[in-house]
Amino acid sequence: MALLSALTVVPVHASSDLGNGTAPGGKKPTVVLVHGAFADGSSWNAVVQRLQHDGYQVIAPPNTLRGVRQDSTYLNSLLKTIKGPIVLVGHSYGGEVISQAAAGVHSVEALVYINAIMPDKGESSASLSGKFPPAPITKAFKKVPFRNGDGTTGTDLYIQPAKLHATFAQDLSQRQASVMASTQRPIAQSAFTDKLTEAAWRNKPVYVLVGRQDRTIDPSLERYEAKRAHARKTVEINSSHVSLLSHPQAVTDLIVTAAHDSGHQ
Repeated sequence: MALLSALTVVPVHASSDLGNGTAPGGKKPTVVLVHGAFADGSSWNAVVQRLQHDGYQVIAPPNTLRGVRQDSTYLNSLLKTIKGPIVLVGHSYGGEVISQAAAGVHSVEALVYINAIMPDKGESSASLSGKFPPAPITKAFKKVPFRNGDGTTGTDLYIQPAKLHATFAQDLSQRQASVMASTQRPIAQSAFTDKLTEAAWRNKPVYVLVGRQDRTIDPSLERYEAKRAHARKTVEINSSHVSLLSHPQAVTDLIVTAAHDSGHQ
C-alpha cells in the first residue's frame, strides 16, 4: 500500500480515545483501518475524512510490516483496548493481519477486505497467491538487506520507483505515484511466507472490495477469497490496487454497509 508520510496515525475526533469505542449515543462502531505493505496510516486519509463526517470514530494504527505474527499480535492488543463494537478493515497485506488479529476478539463484528490477501489457517500469502498467475508487481520488487538491533538480519522488499505507477497505482497521477515511491515503507520479505495460525473470516461477517485492474493482487484471487469466505457483500470497481486512494467513497460505502449490517447506524 502506498503511503504519504511515514509512521502516521490518522487522528480521531478530539473527544475520542482508545478507551471510548463508540460515538456519542453508542450507535456507531469504532472503525479500525489497517494499511498494507509499502504504506502507513495516512493512506487511509480520504476514507477517514468521510467516516468522521458520518460520525464514526476511526483509528488507523501503524502496521510495522515485519511479519504476520508480530503485526497481528500488536493489532490484537490494540483491539482489546477499544470499548464497544469494532468494524475492522484491512488493505492488501493488512488483510492477513486482521484475519489473525481478530480471532477471539468478540467486539470485532465485521471484517472488511479492500484489495486484500486473505489466507486461511496454515496458508501464507505466497502459497495462496501461487494458485493464480503471478501479479505484475512481482517483477517490480527491489530487495534491500537489513540488520536488527539484536544482530539478526533479513531482507526488505521495496517497489522499484520507476515501476510503482504501472504496477501499483496506475489510476493515480504520475506525480502522486512519484511521492509514494519516495515515501514507501518496505515489508520484510519473510512476511510473504508467514503462515496464519488463525483465520477470523471463518466465523465473522466478511465484506470484500475487488479492484478489477489490480496489478498487485490478482482480481481473480480476490474473487476466490470472497467466495471462499462466503462474503456477505462483494463489490467490484474499476480500480488499481490503491482503491482507498483512487476510490475512497466506494471503500467508505462498503465499510458503512458492514457497520449497518452489524446493527449500527
